[in-house]
Amino acid sequence: MENVLSSLFKSIKALGEKRFTVEYPEERESLPDSYRGMLRLDIDTCISCSACERICPNKTITMVEIITEKGTKIMPQIGIERCLFCAMCSEVCPPKCLTLTKNYDFETTDKRTLIKRPEELE
Repeated sequence: MENVLSSLFKSIKALGEKRFTVEYPEERESLPDSYRGMLRLDIDTCISCSACERICPNKTITMVEIITEKGTKIMPQIGIERCLFCAMCSEVCPPKCLTLTKNYDFETTDKRTLIKRPEELE
C-alpha cells in the first residue's frame, strides 16, 4: 500500500513540473554550433573530384551523373541511412561545396527516400 501511495504522490507531483519534451515540429530544440545534420551540396562549385567518396568510412557516398546547364557532371549521392555525420567528406572537399547543416528533418518510413541525389542536397 505504501508503494502505491508513493507512486501516486510522484505522479501528481509530476503534473505540475515542466515538460521535458517539445511540441515537434512546431517547437524546435536549440542545437549546439557543433551539431552535424543533413548534408548540403553546392552543385555549382563542385569540381567532381570524388574525394568525398574515397574518404567516406561507411562508403555511403557514390558518384552519379547528373545533367546541369554546363553539361553532364558526376556528383555525390548520399545514402543518409548509413551516414555517420563524421564530416570527413566536408573536410576533404577542396572547394568546400559539401557541408553539414543543422537540419535533422529526414525521418521517413520508406528507406528508399534516404538515398539523396545531388539535386536533393541543395
